[in-house]
Amino acid sequence: MTLPAAQPDRHPLAVQHPELDDASIRLLVETFYGRAREDELIGPIFNRTVEDWDEHIGRISDFWSSMFLKTGRYSGAPMRPHLLLELQGGHFDRWLRLFETTAKDLFAPELAELFIVRARRIADSFEMGIASTRGDIARPRHSV
Repeated sequence: MTLPAAQPDRHPLAVQHPELDDASIRLLVETFYGRAREDELIGPIFNRTVEDWDEHIGRISDFWSSMFLKTGRYSGAPMRPHLLLELQGGHFDRWLRLFETTAKDLFAPELAELFIVRARRIADSFEMGIASTRGDIARPRHSV
């Protein structure tokens, strides 16, 4: 895959793709969480935990924007809130399956794959971090 040259107004380390911008990130986050809230396995966790959906979607959009576009809008420790939840491997699998389906439904294959690869790394990192904190042994299951 050949990526276009950096756009002048983008950070030099930002991921370069003509369709990757804050609007596409926001669309993915809003669509995914709309679906996740209705999911029978992970929906109850999200609905029990998230108090302000507008704030949560904005925060997660900033997280993805900071990762891909290097906007620096996200500051925080994303692992911490997840440590407080009773998450198991099946929760991560469902989150990832739903995220991948959403990305593929919304975007051309190249852009969807950029999101999916990063989501798999995040899922592995969170799952391993939680297992480590609990004293369990975990290994990456989702990364490509």
